[in-house]
Amino acid sequence: MIVRFWGVRGSIPVPGPTTNRYGGNTSCVSVQPEGGPLIIIDAGTGIRRLGKEMMKGEFGHGRGTAHLLISHTHWDHIQGLPFFAPFYVAGNSFFIYARQRDDTHLRAVFNSQTMDPYFPVTFDALKADIAFRELVEGTRFEIDGVKIGCTRLNHPWIAMAYRLDCDGGSVVYVTDTAPFTDILLEHEFIKVAPKPGDPLSEEDREKLSAMYDGVVGLCKDADVVIYDTQFTQDEYRQRPHWGHSTPDNALEVARAANVKKLVLFHHDPARTDDAQDAITREYQARARELGMSTEVLSAYEQMTIQIGAGGAAL
Repeated sequence: MIVRFWGVRGSIPVPGPTTNRYGGNTSCVSVQPEGGPLIIIDAGTGIRRLGKEMMKGEFGHGRGTAHLLISHTHWDHIQGLPFFAPFYVAGNSFFIYARQRDDTHLRAVFNSQTMDPYFPVTFDALKADIAFRELVEGTRFEIDGVKIGCTRLNHPWIAMAYRLDCDGGSVVYVTDTAPFTDILLEHEFIKVAPKPGDPLSEEDREKLSAMYDGVVGLCKDADVVIYDTQFTQDEYRQRPHWGHSTPDNALEVARAANVKKLVLFHHDPARTDDAQDAITREYQARARELGMSTEVLSAYEQMTIQIGAGGAAL
């Protein structure tokens, strides 16, 4: 399978001369199995360019089928959908998967994104056939032979990680998540940032431990793990309630799970290319110091990774 990155930033798109090399678009990754349908993970602004590439093939003629896995519906992970060209072509088929909500159906979430006065074209006006699949944490399912698993992450209003196994390889997508040590993030807004290291209730410790075990289990022996590393350690200490991790947290999970390749992802929008270069070098060295065989690299737009056999890049 071929894994390709279309958007690697967190929070907000940041085009400009200091972000050109890694790219300024928000989260979007494609996975193309050998002989199988395209699977897209998240729909940040990077999905616009992916859509344009898709239109050069069968999706431009209304004969395409693809599956879209959404980690969560915070704005930077869905903001590219109204600009995704294949949605506007009759005959195309899409299946959108995301965590089941307690308060509203998944379709209503995406429909509200384009309601007046926010966008001139409503979701109901899209011409492609779009179906929704609501998931619960721990669900295991298959898409044309691609085995997919998911688990919960530590993020405000809850996000999901996904693992895809096919063609003799595996890729895991883990964003957005805070570490599993300092604060439990659920269905509430936290107005005052807690201090990392503050005592937790026994119930919160148990939930966080279960989440950590779930993520390590999902990443176990994976070929590639794409991990949220938006913050440095100092940045995390200032904003632990934002729900993002550091490269140290990613290395910890990669080490525990025996990961072959760790891809730093969801780069802070204020992070320059040069600063990201420095972070990459630092944590490559840190992995060596820890005696890890894991390869560490940072995601950039148009980066392509082949895992196992087959797959054809767009």
